[in-house]
Order: sequence, then structure tokens, then C-alpha cells
Amino acid sequence: MKYAIIGSGNVGTAIARQFARVAIPVSIANSRGPETILPLAAELGEMVTAASLEEALSAEVLFLAIPFNAVEALARSRSDWAGKIIIDQTNAFGVSPQTLAGRLSSDMVAQALSGALIVKAFNQIPAAVLARDPSQDGGRRVVFVSSNDENAASTVKAIAEQLGFSPIVVGRIDEGGRLLNLPGPLLFHNLTEHPSE
Repeated sequence: MKYAIIGSGNVGTAIARQFARVAIPVSIANSRGPETILPLAAELGEMVTAASLEEALSAEVLFLAIPFNAVEALARSRSDWAGKIIIDQTNAFGVSPQTLAGRLSSDMVAQALSGALIVKAFNQIPAAVLARDPSQDGGRRVVFVSSNDENAASTVKAIAEQLGFSPIVVGRIDEGGRLLNLPGPLLFHNLTEHPSE
């Protein structure tokens, strides 16, 4: 399975560091072209490849590490999103209630990327914390996972485990996933799960 990160800002860089740390290949792309990512790829080593947006979008699993207001533009980059697993790391900062119109931001991502399997995950941890080794105080940093598709949720749960996190599936996006959308109570908490004694 091929993985790609869309966005090379703080959040995308944080996820790229996790892939590099556990030696799992991943490509990373942005809207400005792969040459702008070459220094980051060189820093992180051979597991992280700077790619064009078109190359990155060929992966089966995509980390959406871009601002929420950039999702519509990304949607125009590909005509068919069917079957892609999109890990929605966006948070609707600065988006007016009128724009959301009572909808969850992940529902708007799903509408824009029609046919994709949306999984809300890796968005509740501040980027600076997300970039750190997920092992903490004898436990593992928690990542919440929510999706309307159980298989996609299971895939992302397995990825989180490979990266060293402790994933907790909180159900469908319109249920447990509501806790991960602004102003959800699970956002921006650095929680750790410890093995039972």
C-alpha cells in the first residue's frame, strides 16, 4: 500500500517525521512543487520522497495535511477520488458558522472529495506534539480515529499502530467523530495510553 502526505507545513512535516522514524516509505507533496520539499526530504532521509501533487495523489492512502479552506482547490486536482482513503487532518479554523451551515467539516471534505473514504484522525494533537516520538512516560500517545467506513477506519488504525501511536476508534463521523471536529472536546489534548498492569 502506498502512502502520501498532501501538505508540507507543520502538520504534514510532523507526519513525515513519524514515517521516517519507523522507516515506512511515504511521499509528500504540496501545491508549490517537489523542489520546495527537497530540503525536508533530505533531512528526513530516504523513506520520505518529495513528489509532485499528481504523483502523490496516486497513493491509496492520503494524509490531508492542508488548511481546511484549501480542500476545494485540491478537489479539482483529480476527477476521481473513488476508493482513496483520505485521512482528514484538517480543522476548520476561522471558518464561519454560515459556511459550515451546521455541517461537520469532515462531511464537507467528503463532499468535495466525492467517492473517497474519509477518516478523521491525527487532527487532535498539536503539530509540535504530533512530530515527537509517540512513546511517552511508558505509554503511547493516543490518536482518535473516526470514519463512516469500518474498513477504512481499520486501515488507519493499523497505520497509527505502525507509527507507534495508540489508536482509539470512536465510531462514525456523525457520532464519535463529532468530538474531533471544532470545537470538539477531544481536540488539542495530548493523551497517553499505558499498558494495563
